[in-house]
Amino acid sequence: MFRSFGLRPALGRLLNDEDDREPGAHPVAVLSYDYWTRRLGRNPKVVGNTVRITRKYGVGSDIFEIVGVASSGFNGTEVGTATDLFVPAMMHPLVSMRMASVFRVFVRLPEGSTPGPVHDHLDAILHALNQQNSNQFPYRRDQILSIERAATGVSEMQKNYGQALTVLGVLVALVLLITCSNVANLLSARSAARARELALRVSIGARQTRLMQLVMVESTLLAVAATVIGALIAWQAAPFVVARINPPDDPARLSLSGDWRVLGVGLALTLIVTLLLGLAPAIQVSAIRPASALRGGDNPRSRGRLMYVLVGVQAAFCFVVLFVSGLFAATFDRLTHQPTGFFVDGLLALDTVTPQDVAPSAWTQVATRLQSLPGVERAAVAEWPLLDGNSYRQNDVSINGRTAFGTPSRFLMVSPGWIETMKIPLITGRDFRPDETQVALVNQEFVREYFQGDDPIGKWFEAQPGGQWGQRFLVIGVVGDTRYRRVRDPILPIAYVPFLLPSHKESLIVRISSNTAAHPMAVAPFLRQEVSRGGPGFRVTRMRTQQAMLDAQTVRERLLATLALFFAGVALLLAAVGLYGVLDYSVFQRRREIAIRMAIGAQGRTIIRLVITRTLFFMFTGAIAGVVLSLISTQYVKTLLYEVSPTDWGMITLSFVMIVAAGLFAAVPAMVRAVQVDPVNVLRAE
Repeated sequence: MFRSFGLRPALGRLLNDEDDREPGAHPVAVLSYDYWTRRLGRNPKVVGNTVRITRKYGVGSDIFEIVGVASSGFNGTEVGTATDLFVPAMMHPLVSMRMASVFRVFVRLPEGSTPGPVHDHLDAILHALNQQNSNQFPYRRDQILSIERAATGVSEMQKNYGQALTVLGVLVALVLLITCSNVANLLSARSAARARELALRVSIGARQTRLMQLVMVESTLLAVAATVIGALIAWQAAPFVVARINPPDDPARLSLSGDWRVLGVGLALTLIVTLLLGLAPAIQVSAIRPASALRGGDNPRSRGRLMYVLVGVQAAFCFVVLFVSGLFAATFDRLTHQPTGFFVDGLLALDTVTPQDVAPSAWTQVATRLQSLPGVERAAVAEWPLLDGNSYRQNDVSINGRTAFGTPSRFLMVSPGWIETMKIPLITGRDFRPDETQVALVNQEFVREYFQGDDPIGKWFEAQPGGQWGQRFLVIGVVGDTRYRRVRDPILPIAYVPFLLPSHKESLIVRISSNTAAHPMAVAPFLRQEVSRGGPGFRVTRMRTQQAMLDAQTVRERLLATLALFFAGVALLLAAVGLYGVLDYSVFQRRREIAIRMAIGAQGRTIIRLVITRTLFFMFTGAIAGVVLSLISTQYVKTLLYEVSPTDWGMITLSFVMIVAAGLFAAVPAMVRAVQVDPVNVLRAE
């Protein structure tokens, strides 16, 4: 990889072909320049030292000799993740497994070639491999091959956030258009207020193109000032947003340095905004008739027609932003309130390792030790926590020798008492007893999927071969349904079975008593010490609350809802300000007409209706157009939603009501000003 990418060492040497010929033969490591700087202070004597790495898979730890430091700026190939240590691929404990899928394959194509033939060739090989291994690995029979451009790296973050960023970009663009319409309206009102001045300039020889240049220069100054202020805000806001892309225990590492692309986008936005701000008032200035304007007879209604149209445009865009943001907020709310099937509060998961495989009884003894501690209500052992997000095991199930094809079941090895620790309801039957091995607890979905709803107690099923499975289990109990891997996933058939073999890595599940459940991490240091005392080599590598794991499942939705609601609030505020500006302008331009109407007996409600009817009509028309745009646009965001209909009429109604309320609120000052017009003073001034 280093040679293919053209990298050179900053210190020592990099990995070479000799390091990667035989599994487990060359325990050497290369440090990243960032890690060398951040953790070791660029110590020049680091080469030749050793580092201990605890395996995530396999048994024990490995001692690696540090042979070099990678060049500055290279932190791996995964965008958003900074790699600290590079080791030979042959040192991975799963490298010898036929179906291991822990590696990415990078292909450098010859210059001028296309990836199509490579994809077709490799896809044929994969198809044959799927057919060959369909019996042993039935859940991998549908594997597909994907080839992606990797000039700037690859990452799951790109897949997880790509569509969400596109949607946010569209929302931001709509907010920008609302802003431009708003400021264009205000500039139009300013130009209208200066109509006599501009008409006088024309009458003494100024060309109308010169006046249009004057308006465009003002627009340019506004756009440049806004761009500078926006850049300063983004400089502070971007790290704030990036810090919320991933869970706190796995922060995203992204380089946000400016380059010519960022500068180019900024300049392009400045140019576009300049045109959008100045176009409407420039057109208005070009249509000034000096004689009519100097007499005061210029028709404000024809001059303000474009302003009313822009009000409708603002309302339409604002509705789209409000509606889509509401869908994202509703999605986040549905996910955070999705029932998990167990009691989350007070649960702690202690990921624990040992130097060598130890018997299941040793793990149970550690759990028993923790359960005896003050403040601990229950403790048990599990292969991994529910809703961990990364753990996965599935098998086809055979009933009476007949394979039941359908949704493959999920298996999880747990200790006796785990069901009670998680507070998962036991529907019927009993829990495990110590030293039982060929028994299973199944959830209700498992019963529906494989036993067609019949009572499964006392019946046998067999997990089809795959990994370490391939044995029969006696159903001794039925438990309630729970979420297994992700909160977005549907309820799956799950079988909970006892530990079958010694292991070196398990999760200790601890339920803190109710008086300390509000702050479960407060007892974390104490629990960590007790685990270490529970047996030789027991060590906690990570400690998490179940609530933190649940929150990690909704990081994207939380960020998307937060940003979308922020922009929705900005859009609603801008639309209200824009409407206020138009109404205020309307009252100012029509003050003589209002004074005459009041002088001949017009009532206040008549004046109010005269002022706001036209503006509210355009606002309502724009909102209705926004409904149509929203129904069209939501077809592109429905994959980001959860249990929320893209045609949610409740959300449509709420968005419409919010726009109407904002419009009425913005119209209040104009209505008050209109009814307070003094006919005597206005007509005397005229």
